[in-house]
Amino acid sequence: MAKICVPVTAPTTDQALQRMAELAEQADLFELRVDTMRECDLRAVLRNRPRPIIVTNRRRAEGGCREQPEAERLQVLAEAVRLGADYVDVELASLAEFEHLAPRFSAAVQLIVSFHDIQGMPADLVCKARAIEATRANVVKVVGTARRLQDNLPIFEVLRRARKPAVALAMGEAGQISRILAGKFGALLTFASGAAGLESAAGQITVFEMRQLYRADQVSSSTCVYAVMGNPVEHSLSPAIHNAAFQAEGLDAVYVGLKVEADPAAVVRDFAAIPIDGYSVTIPHKEAVMAACVEIDPLSRRMRAVNTLVRRDESYYATNTDVSSAMAVLAEAAEGGGFGGKRALVVGAGGVGRAYVHGLAARGAEVYVTDIDTERSEALARETGAEAVAMADLAALRVDILMNATPVGMWPKTDASPVEARLLRAGMIVFDAVYNPQETRLLREAAAAGCRTISGVEQFVGQAGEQFELWTGRKPPLPLMRRVVLEALQRH
Repeated sequence: MAKICVPVTAPTTDQALQRMAELAEQADLFELRVDTMRECDLRAVLRNRPRPIIVTNRRRAEGGCREQPEAERLQVLAEAVRLGADYVDVELASLAEFEHLAPRFSAAVQLIVSFHDIQGMPADLVCKARAIEATRANVVKVVGTARRLQDNLPIFEVLRRARKPAVALAMGEAGQISRILAGKFGALLTFASGAAGLESAAGQITVFEMRQLYRADQVSSSTCVYAVMGNPVEHSLSPAIHNAAFQAEGLDAVYVGLKVEADPAAVVRDFAAIPIDGYSVTIPHKEAVMAACVEIDPLSRRMRAVNTLVRRDESYYATNTDVSSAMAVLAEAAEGGGFGGKRALVVGAGGVGRAYVHGLAARGAEVYVTDIDTERSEALARETGAEAVAMADLAALRVDILMNATPVGMWPKTDASPVEARLLRAGMIVFDAVYNPQETRLLREAAAAGCRTISGVEQFVGQAGEQFELWTGRKPPLPLMRRVVLEALQRH
C-alpha cells in the first residue's frame, strides 16, 4: 500500500508548520517544497515536523516554481541532509554536483533521486528508472505528464519492474489514475494536495478525496479496479456511489473515472494490462466500446449500445443495465405497471436513447423518437418499428410518456431543456435521464404542468446496482447508494 504524501507549498516557515499541523492526521508524510517559499528555516521545520518529511527544492526545468542558482539550490538540500531530514529529493541531472556538497549521509536520511518531464511522457521512462537505480538512490522517482490515458501505462510498468523502493506518477488530469492506483503496483508513496488550490503539480487530488472517496491508502496488488469511461466524467457520481458500496460490503475494490477522448475500445484493450475488472460506459462511448468485447448480450447487440463491461478471464462481456433499470422505474409510475397502448416519445437517439426505444418497443408501447441528428433517429425508428419525428414537429404530438435520453440540462448548463414547456400536459409521465442536478429544468416545467416526474437519480441508482451485482455477485446496498447520490447532489 502506498503512503500518502501531502506537498506543502506555503510561502513562510510559520505557514508551512501551521499547514502541516492542520493536515497531520491525514498525511502519512509531507513534502516541503522549498522552491515555493520566500523564506525557510529548515532547522525549525525539521525540529517541529509532525510527520516524516521530504525536503525538495525543485529545479525550474523539472517543475520548480522559480529560477535559482544551481549551487545555492543544492546547498539547501545538503543542509537538509545535515539537519536530519527523513528524505531529500535530488534530480538525477543534479546528482553529481549534489554529491560533492553532501558526500556522506546518515543512515536515517533517505535519498530520493528523481526525474520529471513536465512536457509529456518520455518513451524511455523505464530506462530513466534503471539509470536512477544504478545510483546511490534509496528511492527511485520518475514522473511524466500524461496527455492521454495510455500514458499511465509506462508509469505502471516502471513500478512493476522496480528493484528499489519507487515512486512513479503521471501529472495532468489524464494521469490521476496513476496517483489513485499507485499502491496496486507497489509504489512507496503517492501525492495528494492538502486542499483544492494547493496542488504542487497538475492532476493532484485532495488528500480528503484520496482517503475518503478512493481509499487510495488501502489499494494494494490484490485490489480489484473498476472504472467509468466517458467524456466528460469529471462530474460523474459513479465513483462516489460504487466506492461507497464497495466499502460497505467490505470489498477490496476501487472505482475510478477515465476521461476517454479517443477510441474507447483501444483504451479497454490497452488497460487490460492493469487489469480493469469492470467498466461503466457513458456518453459518448456506448456503441464504439463494443468493438473491444468478445461477448455481448443479444438485446444490447440489437441496440448497438452497452453501458456495462464485465471482465471474464482475459476478455469482456458487455450488457446494458440502462434498459432494465429505466423500464423498472417507469413501470412504477405507469398505471397498471405496463406500457401496452401507451404512446411514448424518446428524445435522443444515442446510446441511452437506443436503450429506451428498444425497451419501450419490446414492452408494447407505441414509440416515437426524435434527435437533432434526423438520420440517426430515422435509422433507429426503422430498426425498432418506432416512428421518427422531427424536432420541429413535436408540438403536434400527444404522448403519455416522455423520456429525455440526452445530456441537455446536465450541470453546468442547467438552464437548458430538451423540449419546449408547451409540449408538456397534465397526466404525462416525464422521465429525465439527467441526474445532476436532481431536478432539471425539464422536470420543473413538467411538474408545473401537472405531469408525473421521474428523476434520473432513480435510474442511475438502479443501473449502478445492477452493475454492482454483475461485477461482484452480491446484492447491492441500494439504500446506501441512493443516499450517497442524494447527498452528493445536495452538496453540489
